[in-house]
Amino acid sequence: MDTVSRRLIKELRDFDKESASHPEILELAPESDHDLRQWKARLAGLPGTPYEGGEFDLSIQIPRNYPIHPPTMQFTTKICHPNVHFKTGEICLDILKTEWSPAWTLKSTVLAVSLLLSNPEPSSPLNCDAANLLRCNDMLAYESLIRMYTQLYALPK
Repeated sequence: MDTVSRRLIKELRDFDKESASHPEILELAPESDHDLRQWKARLAGLPGTPYEGGEFDLSIQIPRNYPIHPPTMQFTTKICHPNVHFKTGEICLDILKTEWSPAWTLKSTVLAVSLLLSNPEPSSPLNCDAANLLRCNDMLAYESLIRMYTQLYALPK
């Protein structure tokens, strides 16, 4: 078994043991038993945020040289967020690009994405409309927009 597969199996076992302590991660696992380099995750919209009640799916592609290089993550659930491209689901987060370290795991990276939902960075937007609402400090419009998209696309069926 190669080193990437061993690392991913260890990460999966570690997450399974600790999953109860991270209620914001509803799921984190390989998409199939046949390909350990393609994972999926599901995040819960945290209480007290405009994402509350929503469930947001992520697709995670792991490179052959993981953990030296970061995974690629994108939302597959439509989500309104300043740092997420509305059409592609691309996530603008420094640890997925220039600030990656092999010390990060898939779990810690997914937790960072979850944290980003309630702590947007409007100065590096992929969704300019949402970022402009934040920059103008129009929290009512910003949160209403997020709630609307959460209700349209992310409520469990």
